[in-house]
Amino acid sequence: MDIAVVDDEKEIREHICRMIKRQKPESRIRSYATGEELLAEGELSDIIFLDVRLPGMNGIETARNLRKRHEETVLIFLSGIKEYVFDALDLYAFQYLLKPVDEKKFAEVLDRAGKEAGRKKEKRELFIKTRNLTLDQADILYIESRGKKVEIHTVRDCNQWTKFARSQSMDHNASSCIEIYASMEELSGQLGEGFYRCHRAYIVNMAYITEYGSDSIVLTNGDSVYLAKKKYGEFVKAYMWYLQNGGVFSV
Repeated sequence: MDIAVVDDEKEIREHICRMIKRQKPESRIRSYATGEELLAEGELSDIIFLDVRLPGMNGIETARNLRKRHEETVLIFLSGIKEYVFDALDLYAFQYLLKPVDEKKFAEVLDRAGKEAGRKKEKRELFIKTRNLTLDQADILYIESRGKKVEIHTVRDCNQWTKFARSQSMDHNASSCIEIYASMEELSGQLGEGFYRCHRAYIVNMAYITEYGSDSIVLTNGDSVYLAKKKYGEFVKAYMWYLQNGGVFSV
């Protein structure tokens, strides 16, 4: 497992590295004094411990740049203040650890982060037998029922799907969604715990939710889908559980 530690204070940086080494001696650990150093190297890390208040590019801006390259990295912010918690939430941080770091808390967080990194490495797929097509579930934004057909809306753009469609000898309507004959129940059974059926006509990937209200959910591409009012309470519980256990953050 590749783990990076970014902190401008040498003593803290070395202390974090020692704690990681004791708990995960098989890991490859790299350390950096600035966010610029981390980004310049361009290495892919499974887990990154990132100080918020860094000289030059701060930790929040570093994370924004990092997310453009490596969406699957498990991010753990380090800070002496709670001021940046909501910025961390926007960047899907796994945890927001307050300094001075408690060693028992650190061990618990690192253990969970390691499991989360392992889950992210396991490619979850959705098999569509009517099209003989296999999709990476991480590519799915949401699924929409349209009568006897469903539309699978994806994060790939039309050019990516067109190229993929040709390689699979399949037709494509040059959009960011795939239309198939299938039932919502059939697809729900294959999808992982990060998906939620918020309405009889919609299943959303909770990794791409940006906001929600009493009757709708907004995804990262700007699309809004219906949230059944009778499901609101259940959805909030499921989403909060996802945020806490699926890798977003907790103080």
